[in-house]
Amino acid sequence: MLNTLNILERIILNPPTAKIYARLGFKEKSTSLFSSRRQETDHYIQEAVSLICLQGSFLLLPILKNDGGKIDLAPDLSFRSAKLARFLGDCRETALMGATAGPFIMEAIREKTKQDQMTAAVVYDATASEMADAALDWIMDYINRQLLRESKHLLPRRFSAGYADFALDNQKDIHKKLQLEKIGVSLSPSCILVPEKSVTAISGIR
Repeated sequence: MLNTLNILERIILNPPTAKIYARLGFKEKSTSLFSSRRQETDHYIQEAVSLICLQGSFLLLPILKNDGGKIDLAPDLSFRSAKLARFLGDCRETALMGATAGPFIMEAIREKTKQDQMTAAVVYDATASEMADAALDWIMDYINRQLLRESKHLLPRRFSAGYADFALDNQKDIHKKLQLEKIGVSLSPSCILVPEKSVTAISGIR
């Protein structure tokens, strides 16, 4: 699996409803919702799901060197980040991964906002965010199933560009290595993934 790019053209999963409600500010057992409000929210969640097309990409790479401040993954790929170096620790391999909710949900959010249908827009936004994150969870589960035959596994957490001292401009190299343009994801001049509900992350392999 090392050094082989994997493009996932369709990821199908159920919406993480509890996480969507939490993102919307509703806490289980402490926030009561009128039945009509819950029905409305659930309806918008399902509408959002119908507009989301989850796709992903992942690449497993050897860690050639980790000196505590710089991580070399390939002759043409290095990251400078003490926090990432500490996160990866003694791992000898790493996984780069990316996922997107696709362009249609973002178009719908803009349209609902323009129409001043803010409840729908907010629920769509929360659903797309959580679905993109859930796609990364799905990719990690998929990788772990493949690694089982080698008695290896991913670290339970992941690390993203823009977090701590892992600069956002590292997104350029991640985007290039994962060939995210193949799943419709581009990169803005300020290193923001487009469509907006697109995410990347790194995890270590033990």
